[in-house]
Amino acid sequence: MAEHPGTKPFTEASNTRAAADTPAVHTFDALIIGAGFSGLYQLHTLREQLGMRVRVLEQGGGIGGTWYWNRYPGARCDSESYYYCYSFDKRIEQEWTWSERYPGHAEIRQYLDFVARRLDLLRDVQLDTKVVGAQYDDDAGIWTVDTEGGERFRAPFLITAVGCLSTANVPAIPGLDRFAGQWYHTGQWPHEGVDFTGKRVGQIGTGSTGIQVAPVIAEQATHLTVFQRTANYSIPARNRPVTAQEIRLTRDNYEDIWRRARSGANGHPFTIADRSVHDVPADERQRIFEEAWERGGLRFRASFRDILVDKGANDITSDFLRAKIRAVVKDPEMAETLTPRDHGFATKRPPIDTGYFETFNRDNVRLVDLKAEPIVEITERGLRTTRREYPLDILVFATGFDALTGPLLKLNITGSGGRRLSDDWSAGPRTYLGLQTPGFPNLFTITGPGSPSVLCNMPIAIEQHVDWITACIGDMRAQGLTRIEAERDAADGWVRHVNDAANATLLPQASSSWYLGANVPGKPRVFMPYAGGFARYAGICDEVAGDGYRGFARS
Repeated sequence: MAEHPGTKPFTEASNTRAAADTPAVHTFDALIIGAGFSGLYQLHTLREQLGMRVRVLEQGGGIGGTWYWNRYPGARCDSESYYYCYSFDKRIEQEWTWSERYPGHAEIRQYLDFVARRLDLLRDVQLDTKVVGAQYDDDAGIWTVDTEGGERFRAPFLITAVGCLSTANVPAIPGLDRFAGQWYHTGQWPHEGVDFTGKRVGQIGTGSTGIQVAPVIAEQATHLTVFQRTANYSIPARNRPVTAQEIRLTRDNYEDIWRRARSGANGHPFTIADRSVHDVPADERQRIFEEAWERGGLRFRASFRDILVDKGANDITSDFLRAKIRAVVKDPEMAETLTPRDHGFATKRPPIDTGYFETFNRDNVRLVDLKAEPIVEITERGLRTTRREYPLDILVFATGFDALTGPLLKLNITGSGGRRLSDDWSAGPRTYLGLQTPGFPNLFTITGPGSPSVLCNMPIAIEQHVDWITACIGDMRAQGLTRIEAERDAADGWVRHVNDAANATLLPQASSSWYLGANVPGKPRVFMPYAGGFARYAGICDEVAGDGYRGFARS
């Protein structure tokens, strides 16, 4: 990546403040939890547009949010770099140069550091500060936030920017505590890295993360055993360096790229083809699929308009991808084990990969089907299934996250009248627009459950939420209002609408999907993100604001 004048690497200890060096209580106009894409932009808008005194509290030792923690080998974004970025300031886009089609975790952190320094954000970000509780005081109209280090912060507005995929899900497998080797979760990867040389490695999980990490481990380790719970589809990323011509085209077409992204269903700047799988002759359909496969990436889903709403169309698409697995994997039995049969393409998050299926052609890679031989326990020497014990030196959990609700419930939030968010969400999240929950005044959530969030290109979903929240607070301040709370009827209606939007697609049919919370034992099975499309959602939010913030009680 090209050097960027005027920037220096962000040292992770440079903005850390110890509790002992500061007063016990700190008062601000607004508090933000999290310093990733969401928290940084929210800080910028509240500070620059509304002149508010804001503090960002970040658990990590550096900015980056999800990308601060996700440093596993092969970790990279599945949105293309030219639109996995902020759009609110054209100068940033003109000054920054991405190096790859799909940015890796290190380059994304470098980008966020560049933005933070460009906008002078770091002075209001407090690192190494883990929030352990937040309580709302009805009489004072103030949120009090407590940290693990003993500090206390107060502000009338509290905004959670903790991300959708930031709470690691480590399965409770008996015996992990007695494993003599090392074990790691991909979402909590050591910053110094892990050396797999000469090691026997076991990997549990074959979702997006597992699909990215397996090829890299296989290249380094003496042997890799992949323990597969659910077979998955994957499209080749076709990652490569970005060309000078592509950079020039992106800069020259800046406004059009973001106009198309905001007008689409998923926040991507490409259009879903207005044709049905059923309306195209078989040979033409095959040609379209082959071209999309060779181009690679998430745009494959845009080949036809009905892949996610018509089961017959999805079956045809899924069969094409199943045939690709058989064509790549040489061992027919292994290819069949790797072939998804229990869900249709893109009804779970569709991964993209670099050499994933090719990895299973290597002599040092074994695939274990956990449906045929479930895990019994982790032993001192490795992992035992119902059939045998697999000796291991390192165990890697690529088991994903307690998505959407997990990061919020970890904050131990108590709202009006002492009500606990964990109690109110015990049967599943209840929000209005994904922005607020009844009973929790002045608490805003960026890309929370009930919003497009993980079904969308995240930066554009984040910007829409941040802009809406900022405008809402600005309107309140202009009118002398101090409290806003989602009404129960409005939230109940929104939950019904979220369910209706999901049921209009094939998404809820993937019963093992983390969209439903199915990867976390005991978690309510509720479809959490809004599947009605980004542009439709943004329009609803604008209508609500234009109608005097309909569905919100303000005083």
